[in-house]
Amino acid sequence: MPLPPPDAAREPIHTRQVTCNGYRRADGLWDIEGHITDRKSYDFLRDGRTVPAGDPIHEMWIRLTLDNRLTVTAVTAVTDAAPYRMCPSITDNFQRLVGLSIASGWTAAVKERLGGVEGCTHLVELLGPVATTAFQTIAPYLEDLDKKARAAMVVRGETPPPRRRPPMLDTCHIWATDGEVVAREWPEFAVTKQS
Repeated sequence: MPLPPPDAAREPIHTRQVTCNGYRRADGLWDIEGHITDRKSYDFLRDGRTVPAGDPIHEMWIRLTLDNRLTVTAVTAVTDAAPYRMCPSITDNFQRLVGLSIASGWTAAVKERLGGVEGCTHLVELLGPVATTAFQTIAPYLEDLDKKARAAMVVRGETPPPRRRPPMLDTCHIWATDGEVVAREWPEFAVTKQS
């Protein structure tokens, strides 16, 4: 269901678009790409030049290459459009992400390395949806492979090893360990509701 109609007339001023895509690479790694654009509906001056209405004031890209554990093995950051000519000079700092894992503490580690004057606000903000996209790309794919491998072991009469606790448990109401989804999908990690 979309939002209800607004209760007052309005005019568009600013549009931000964020697009993220996840890719499985032939070498067994993963590429997660994020793209952000900001556009105004009016001409404005910035850094001694006019930015025409509709032209991007920000257009930036970031690619994280990850392994199966969601550890960053490579980073590419690009600034195609920015309000100030010096904005692209900070993209090399994003190499500081190499070696970090998208796991608990990711946001704090990103801010520690790229917060404030050490990074670009927009590229750092883009890392949030990029991290979510990484998880959505990699975890379900690997979980499906694991399910298939476990099923094949059962067919062969072998006992599969215990499953690892899924990292998303108790991070959302759907994944509450005392809820019906966990009871159905991961019964070995389900807990009984306390009354």
